[in-house]
Amino acid sequence: MRMRVERAMSLKSWYYRGGRPNRVARALDRWTSALYGLGIAPDYLVAVETTGRRTGRTITLPLVMALVGEERYLVAMLGEGANWVANVRAADGRVTLRHGRREHVLLEEVPPESRGAVLKAYLRRAPNARGHIPVGEDAPAAEFERVAHRFPVFRVATPG
Repeated sequence: MRMRVERAMSLKSWYYRGGRPNRVARALDRWTSALYGLGIAPDYLVAVETTGRRTGRTITLPLVMALVGEERYLVAMLGEGANWVANVRAADGRVTLRHGRREHVLLEEVPPESRGAVLKAYLRRAPNARGHIPVGEDAPAAEFERVAHRFPVFRVATPG
């Protein structure tokens, strides 16, 4: 069983080698985004639509939403270099979440010193992210805080 998990983790790392999705990962992301957007998957699996900062086209990607208390969060498992992070920042946080319906939201970036608990909750919800975030899901909070600056976290807020 452990060998199968390690192979799956190395496959996930291959999909996103260098912090960018390869051709296979992009195709899988398109399919997964469509599935999440329809609302067929659990409600914490969402499709996020944002505007491409260079092309101006709508870009859709699948993400796992973490819950901490009553707050919802999105995490960039690939870190600062994730394209969607730059697009969200360029759009001043304005995105659309899809999960059976469209929800226009504002993503507010969480400062690094407040990301630890969110990263821990995220790893519990997103087992595929374990190959990218170098902390065990049951590690103490201090371990998550140590790497938090490398992984952007956004709180999902309602636009005011």
